[in-house]
Formats: sequence, structure tokens, C-alpha cells
Amino acid sequence: MAIRAYDELYLNCAANCLAVAFDYAINVCGIKPDDFADLFVVSGESGKFGVGNPSVVAGKSGIELVRSIVEKVDPGRELPEPVFSQSRSPEYWAGWAVAQYQWYSAKTFKAVFSKVPLSEIVKMYKVYHEMDIVAFIDVMDKKIAERSVSTNLKNIRENRGISQSELAEMSGVKLHSIQLYEQKVNDIDKAQAQTLFKISLVLGCKMEDLLENPAVLP
Repeated sequence: MAIRAYDELYLNCAANCLAVAFDYAINVCGIKPDDFADLFVVSGESGKFGVGNPSVVAGKSGIELVRSIVEKVDPGRELPEPVFSQSRSPEYWAGWAVAQYQWYSAKTFKAVFSKVPLSEIVKMYKVYHEMDIVAFIDVMDKKIAERSVSTNLKNIRENRGISQSELAEMSGVKLHSIQLYEQKVNDIDKAQAQTLFKISLVLGCKMEDLLENPAVLP
């Protein structure tokens, strides 16, 4: 059973804080979802949730959390005034839902976002926002379990002693694309032949060696 960092009594407060923070950062400040998730992790604020720091699970508002994050990673940047609305955006829901999942699973936000990007969670709003949170938790568990299985691309790359960054630089394929293929967020079996060729050339393997189901090349 997962050992949770703080009492369930504070969960609603923590979830509301993240909901407001994600909505404000993305919809008002114009920060892209995955970029804000990275800032959230790099700033150290996400780690405070992981240990149940009272300043984030019961102290700061979502707006204050965003300001604290930005001050740490981009000091001097001016942020717009918050815009309050009674409607709940997909980004608001994503913040609330991922806070719930982090508490239930006891995984770090870094671990969660490394397998399921925030941009993908936002897109889950349409299907899951009216469901019980248990449905969201179940599908997140399944996604993370599936994407934790090593891929052919990752195995070959690591066997060659090449980092993701090095592969991106040598192949001309974007680092983020390589990461998404290895995480199984994007299906490498559906990658363009040119992309597969560039990667295989660097790794010294056949294009079909990179595929998970190599029956048919794209």
C-alpha cells in the first residue's frame, strides 16, 4: 500500500491549489502545459507536495504557487493579474485530477509527468471530468504501467551507449519525439519512415528493429 505524504484532510486544499495554478499558468500566463509541468518540477515546488509540506498542501493559493515557481526559475518575469471565472477549464480539472492521483499513488510529479505529459492529461478532460476520480486513477495506473516497459528503441540506444540527447543531435530527430517514443506516449510503429531511417542510421540497426510490432513498416 502506498505511504501518502499527508493526511487526506488536506487533499481537497492541495488539489484546488494545483487546479488554480495550472489554469492560471496555462490560460492566463500563456505557458504551455508541458513547459509549466517542467517548471513545477524544476522549481522544487512539486517536491514539497511529495513530502506534504504545509506551505503547498495547505498554505499557498494556486496564484501564489505559480508566482513562487516563476520567481525561482525566471526571476524578474512579470505575470498578469489573475482572471477569475466560474467555469472550470480542462487545465483546472487537470491540476485537480493530477493532485488526486499523486496523493493516491504516492508517485512524484516528476515520475507521473515523465510517463504521462500534462498536455495529455488536459486532453483527458473530455472523457473523465464527469467520472468518479477512481476512473482517472485507474487509467493513469494503466498508462504508467504500459509505458514503464522498455521499448526496442530504448534498449538499442542504451546498448550502444548513446544518450537521448546525443541520438537527437546525431539523427536530427527532436529530443522530445525520441522521449515520447521511448515512453510509448507516441507509437513508434506509426512514425514516418524518414524518422525511423535517421534513428536507425545512428544506432546501426535495421528500421524494423525499432518497431514494437514490426509486421508492417509505415
